[in-house]
Amino acid sequence: MLYGIAAATIALLLSAVFAELLRVPALRLGILDRRRRLPVPLSGGTAVVLATGLVAGIGDRAGIAPLGTGIGRLLAAGAWIGVLGLAVDVWRLRWWIPLTGTTVAAALVVPYAETGTVQGVLAVGWIVAVTTAFRGLDHADGLAGTVGAVTAFGVAVCAAVELMEGIAVLLGVLAAGLAGFLLHNWHPARAGLGAGGSLFTGFVVASAAVFVRAGQGIGTGVGVLFALTSVACADAVLVVLARRMSRWPLTRGRPDHLGHRLRRLGLAPRAVTVLLGSGALGGVLVGVAVHTGRVSGGAVLWVVAVAALVVLALVRLPVTPVFHPRQRTAEASPQVMERLRVRNG
Repeated sequence: MLYGIAAATIALLLSAVFAELLRVPALRLGILDRRRRLPVPLSGGTAVVLATGLVAGIGDRAGIAPLGTGIGRLLAAGAWIGVLGLAVDVWRLRWWIPLTGTTVAAALVVPYAETGTVQGVLAVGWIVAVTTAFRGLDHADGLAGTVGAVTAFGVAVCAAVELMEGIAVLLGVLAAGLAGFLLHNWHPARAGLGAGGSLFTGFVVASAAVFVRAGQGIGTGVGVLFALTSVACADAVLVVLARRMSRWPLTRGRPDHLGHRLRRLGLAPRAVTVLLGSGALGGVLVGVAVHTGRVSGGAVLWVVAVAALVVLALVRLPVTPVFHPRQRTAEASPQVMERLRVRNG
């Protein structure tokens, strides 16, 4: 218990310090969030990965807080996903490269002995989906970090109930690392999470949740997993549904996520983060209560109903397409091209 508190404190401080120290190198190397008008370095993702890996890895090597069977492999795979995400931030790799890498990593960490083959394959698909969804959450200041920290803490509580101390410490350290990063990412952001940090967060959270629920009922398990990641899942469903309805390619970005749509309704940036963070907390509380047996599995239906209501209420809200610097704009009007030129300097 005392080590968990100390580890979380160290991870928070390390993440905050690393994010600040890496800002200048990221700026000089041009590792920036290219969706913004002002340069925001993507130093936060590397900071979170380093802080989480160092604290959890040293605790495991020293024998103070052994991660347990398979969890060390999970952390190593998560670090690989973080490196792959950093490569996406630097070189703008095609969408199928991180997707393939995440699928391979997920297939290597799923505990098939507890899940069985069929459920193991389904778990791989779920890990990939949640990892991708967390990357989609990185579209507003503080959002991915807030939702990730809340979700990681919820999974840590579920692991502690199951006496999986290694997972509990790892997820507690991750939650603290994200909290340290948020000191730089709260609106207006001075550092961004990027694909490296968001993919790492989603992968570790989803994989750890699979370990916690492995071997238990699949029906209740699906409900608990959804409740723990309800905001990320709702955002992914909203984006897929909206782009299918408007015949927009799924792999081509535009401002149609939850945060974008709430901003169009007039909410301030910080209000969007607080609102969706509160929604994530509500889902996590239900997921933890169902996992611990405090309430019946039917409580998850309330989370599903709220998520569905939000998606249906926002899916018809108009969005403005994004024109990127390298995108062909021959069909764009002179006014649009002039705004694009001003935006990108």
